[in-house]
Amino acid sequence: MIHAAVKLSKSVISLSRTSSVAATSSQPLRFLHDGTNGPSSNPVAVQMINYALSHARSQKSDESYAQGMLILEQCLSTQSSESEGQFAQNSIGAVLLAMSNLLYERGRFEEAIEKLHGVQGLTRSSLGVRVAATETLVGLYLQLGQDDTSSVLADKCLEFLHKDDLRSNGGSKESLIARAKAVKGLVELVTGNLESAESFFHGVQDTEARNGTAVLSYGEFLHATQQFSPAKELYQNIIEGVPKNEDFSDMNTLAICNMASDEVLLAATFALGQLESHMGNFGAAEEILTKALTKTEEYFGSSHPKVGVVLTCIALMYRNKARQERSSSLLIQEGLYRRAIEFLKAPPLESKGAETKLDRGDILALARVGYAEVLCVQQNRKTEGEKMKTWAEAVWSNRRMSLTDVLDISEPSSKVPVIDARISRVL
Repeated sequence: MIHAAVKLSKSVISLSRTSSVAATSSQPLRFLHDGTNGPSSNPVAVQMINYALSHARSQKSDESYAQGMLILEQCLSTQSSESEGQFAQNSIGAVLLAMSNLLYERGRFEEAIEKLHGVQGLTRSSLGVRVAATETLVGLYLQLGQDDTSSVLADKCLEFLHKDDLRSNGGSKESLIARAKAVKGLVELVTGNLESAESFFHGVQDTEARNGTAVLSYGEFLHATQQFSPAKELYQNIIEGVPKNEDFSDMNTLAICNMASDEVLLAATFALGQLESHMGNFGAAEEILTKALTKTEEYFGSSHPKVGVVLTCIALMYRNKARQERSSSLLIQEGLYRRAIEFLKAPPLESKGAETKLDRGDILALARVGYAEVLCVQQNRKTEGEKMKTWAEAVWSNRRMSLTDVLDISEPSSKVPVIDARISRVL
């Protein structure tokens, strides 16, 4: 480990020196831009960020991520000596965003959130940097079930966008405002306020919100309100048009953690599969959800909790298919629910349900109530099923739909549940 760290340190020093020379040569680097005519951040920082992210993900091990963080810490130490001007603060902000991304990928949410709050304190940085940090904070707090905190942060984002002079951001004004409004709309969706959510999505589809997360949230609103055709079109546009990697060369499209482009692409594919199921197109739904499962396993690992989220949705799709076709898929459903519950790291049924703080609690409740339904069909397992159902009802916290609503989705007047894979919440 010590040998690896020394070797890595030498690589970072070499990279820094090479970048410094390159910055004065005729070969252009990928600068961080804010929509104006020049670079707005240190090109050496951009190269070190890209190197750190690439190295950390090369093996996806604790060691490779620790080494990636070491690179970013060294990068940060070279930027922090001059923190007053926008150029320097943009560089610091970009490094902190990259650090939060790696921490998030390792499941260290509290540390990731701490770095993001650090970006918010860089009041002279470009608006794109601060919007990316706030958008991500909202997404992480939603995933953690801290909806009130998410709402306050979304309001603050809109507030500082209206106060700041947006002219310096060139043509990105509409894009930044669209992102800020859309993340507030997502908060309203999560809390079940559909009318309020709609007001924040006005004009999003007409704006070049190039990272896709704003458009995805709007698509999910259309989906939840059963406007299936336009929702499908938006999902498909995201899948076909959003770049597959985070771009640290443009400040106004920075997106990280559960709002990063890779996660948006996965979430759009996942949402499209759900939509096909809700429309009764079960063949297409199975194909798309299987693709989403494969991508999720490749991106996060085969036993990550987000794999459990996708498996839960696939099990529900088979349930709805069996009900509509008057067939049976109990064995398939049971296998999917059991794997989902395992990957979601469900606590024992003896836990105190609603009094227990759970990550992805709504998804766990869905998986367990679905599994309970399978068990209750079997006379010798009915008691276990009833116990599981009681647990799920105590944990369920969705304000728009009850668990009964979710299970009665095949009824004509039923509400439509949409699982957002970015935040692992039921909308």
